[in-house]
Amino acid sequence: MSKRISRQLNSFRYKGEPIRFRLGTLLITCLCILLLVIATFTQVTIKHLYIPLDAIEFLNKNASAIDILYHFTRTYRYIPQTPMIFFIVALLGRKYGILAICGYIILGMFFPIFALGGGISYLFEYGFGYILAFIPAIFFTGTLLKVKTDFLRIVLMSILGVCTIHILGILYMLFLATLRHAPMYLITSWISSQSGIQILYDIFFCVIAIYLGRAARKILWIVMC
Repeated sequence: MSKRISRQLNSFRYKGEPIRFRLGTLLITCLCILLLVIATFTQVTIKHLYIPLDAIEFLNKNASAIDILYHFTRTYRYIPQTPMIFFIVALLGRKYGILAICGYIILGMFFPIFALGGGISYLFEYGFGYILAFIPAIFFTGTLLKVKTDFLRIVLMSILGVCTIHILGILYMLFLATLRHAPMYLITSWISSQSGIQILYDIFFCVIAIYLGRAARKILWIVMC
């Protein structure tokens, strides 16, 4: 391997110069916006075992094996939008990652590319705060990715970024709910559906997304430089 390629790979590990803005960079940024739109409308069905609160009581009922399997299995429909955000920041870095998210938000003000539609009126949707929170999440994660990272630090980055998105999203929702005098059951049900078990899934898949983004970034650097 030549010294030039070696230096480029080191830079792609966030030790050197960032990606230069070129036509290829713009195209990759637009592609990332498209990937984010696709992720917004993608649902992945996840099934896994879990232990309910009534586990002991249920087992004492002499239930059949099928009933036990059904009772101890959870089905969750997951939208991989947040992991795509972390893939983008790992691929493009902080500056162009924020550019991609801003482009996504601006397009959403004119086209129905958000989960529940689009347009200026989407500013008053409860879920819009989560979208706005993508920007500070990318800023924090992209800043931390500039230093040498290991598995533990990537996990901590994912926790920080995901918590940033959910905390700011909840605060935005609470702000709108206060203005609308929404009932408490609506607020709690929204938080539970958007920021309950979803947080754990987000952290798990965001760790994977960062590794995938960093691997793609190395390849992208060799092609573009």
